[in-house]
Amino acid sequence: MKWEENVRRVVPYTPGEQPKKSGVIKLNTNENPYPPAPGVGKALAALDVEKFRLYPEFPEQTELAEALAGHYQIGTDQIFIGVGSDDVLSIAFMTFFQSDKPVFFPDITYSFYDVWADVYGIPYERKALDADFQICPADYCKPNGGVIFPNPNAPTGVLMPLEKVEEIVAANRDVVVIVDEAYIDFGGTSALPLIDKYDNLLVVQTFSKSRSMAGMRIGFCMGQPALIRYLNDVKYSVNSYTLNTAALALGVEAVRDEAYFRDCCRRIIQTREKAEEELTKRGFAFPKSYANFIFASHKTVPAREIFERLKENDIYVRWWNKDRIDNYLRITIGTDGQMEALYRALYEICG
Repeated sequence: MKWEENVRRVVPYTPGEQPKKSGVIKLNTNENPYPPAPGVGKALAALDVEKFRLYPEFPEQTELAEALAGHYQIGTDQIFIGVGSDDVLSIAFMTFFQSDKPVFFPDITYSFYDVWADVYGIPYERKALDADFQICPADYCKPNGGVIFPNPNAPTGVLMPLEKVEEIVAANRDVVVIVDEAYIDFGGTSALPLIDKYDNLLVVQTFSKSRSMAGMRIGFCMGQPALIRYLNDVKYSVNSYTLNTAALALGVEAVRDEAYFRDCCRRIIQTREKAEEELTKRGFAFPKSYANFIFASHKTVPAREIFERLKENDIYVRWWNKDRIDNYLRITIGTDGQMEALYRALYEICG
């Protein structure tokens, strides 16, 4: 068909499977196994549906921005809010990666990065992780059009120490460096303190993991006001009304309950540490994880076989048929009960 000659063609991002059947143990998309803070449910019940006929707050999203600013002790003009961190990152790609030089990111990382680069026509280079799945800062200290990497990385869960993060930021003062911190609340140290020192640093976080709000799609980033202004200029040129009324209200409640947030993270970390012991007993090896998942490889049983047999038992984990990682499974940390079911299944599969 003639019109297809003018179609933009890309290979889309492939998310983890969302099974339709009930009763499955879903450990494949890094969702939080615990519900949101209690205040979220109360706010949902109190929502005035009459307000749904009106557009949401525009343009500042003031109450949620103020809640985040108070929590992180920064100004509201240092916060940009989007529909999940994917939206934030997508707009950041559009805004800051406009050079004819390639953007740098790891070869094993969040697989949306190359999708966005392809969609927006951005040149890029993947930088190989070392044998221990570590990012090598020296690889990012060469001429480029921007840098992005998760910390902790996904799908490996490996954390880069803050001093090495700063090494990359400091070496790239002429471009924007984006640190994607979707999993930072599960044991890492955020790069947020560096934003006052570096005007080229953008720190991205999400409500989807540690705040149990994946279904609400709330993400945000933090940086110096000039970066935020540029992001808003692009956002308001694409779609001014991004977050809906319900998400704005419920997001505020998720931020306010600090005690619940901290306890939820603590429980997941505790279960992750127990999972490391149990997986080791069953013949798995893995890098130390600082996320809400473990990236594990069995010493004798191929990852694909384990993946398929777990699925037969209604336990879903993530497997990629990709170079270097095709013998690894990414296992989301679930509740203690879910993890016990996983251990029993792995005993039958791996011995």
